[in-house]
Amino acid sequence: MTSLSDVSQPSRVATEGEAVGLDELGLAARNHGMPLELMRHDLTPLGAHYLLTHYDIPYVDPRAFRLELGGAVSEPLSLDLAELKSRPTVTVPVTMECAGNGRARFQPRPVSQPWLHEAVGTMAWTGTPLGPLLREAGLAADAVEVVFTGADHGVERGVEQDYQRSLPVPLALDGDVLLAWAANDADLPPQHGAPLRLVVPGWYGMASVKWLHRVEVVTTPFDGYQMRAYRLRQSPEEPGEALRRIAPRALVVPPGFPDFMSRTRVLRPGRHLLEGRAWSGHGPVTSVDVTVDGGETWAAAELHPPVGTWAWRRWTLPWEVHEPGRYVVSARAADATGRAQPTGLAEQLWNRGGFANSGLQRVDVAVVP
Repeated sequence: MTSLSDVSQPSRVATEGEAVGLDELGLAARNHGMPLELMRHDLTPLGAHYLLTHYDIPYVDPRAFRLELGGAVSEPLSLDLAELKSRPTVTVPVTMECAGNGRARFQPRPVSQPWLHEAVGTMAWTGTPLGPLLREAGLAADAVEVVFTGADHGVERGVEQDYQRSLPVPLALDGDVLLAWAANDADLPPQHGAPLRLVVPGWYGMASVKWLHRVEVVTTPFDGYQMRAYRLRQSPEEPGEALRRIAPRALVVPPGFPDFMSRTRVLRPGRHLLEGRAWSGHGPVTSVDVTVDGGETWAAAELHPPVGTWAWRRWTLPWEVHEPGRYVVSARAADATGRAQPTGLAEQLWNRGGFANSGLQRVDVAVVP
């Protein structure tokens, strides 16, 4: 007799020297990162924003769609898409990053979606703030969390489930949390959660539930699978630390042009402009430093105006290089809270989920005559 445990295995860490497997390649074929050269755009083009889909992309008929808001409230709400769109509307640029960004760079490698650095993007999300709807429904005095349920259904690590996440009541009431139906002035495409999704600025992407159809206020902390999965653990047995806000990170737009297979960048001697983007979910980015010699020396980059409160900042640094040879370009960011991107492996906390790896991107550059 076949059971769910036969088809959905526990999490594991790759053995020493184990190559990326066909199961990981299958995930990589379904999901995609943002080509880093598109960081030249303030807003990531709609089809290029990173994509992670846990299960199947559900079909949700927007004509029949209703958002149900209930639980520990005095006046439950049931709203169709037109009713939601008739409410006060805002557009907010938000940089969203997958919690597993950088997973494939960990050693040993946690076996899952094998992200390098590209699981990020910034779009202008349009929708209505969540807080006023919760206040209209009337939260119970003992409400502690708000649970969000998506229409995507599957099995993960032996647990059959709808995708569900929760937020603390104070954050859910915050005006920056959105019920979004559009991005970059276009209706949400199916893969990004149409017709309605949650957008939680500053938090890793797992909090921004797609295909949202139910909001439930609860009086005890929600302990669903996705709340247990996104935690920083060294071993399967420990409870771990809950993953929430995005750690500071800076990425480099790969300069020059690439070799097809190795992605090594090729430049001619001369004056070049290094550029990239930096962001943090904890506070505004206050500095970006850049190295072209693998971390031996660093120079302060110029920070350009941010795209928005919750969006990345462009940085630039002129680079004059006259000697042919091999160079390694990296950037590191710090924010207004004093948090800074780690510069060495010893500073980067390995964890079994492969989460929050904000270790340095290393861009190999060959300067040729």
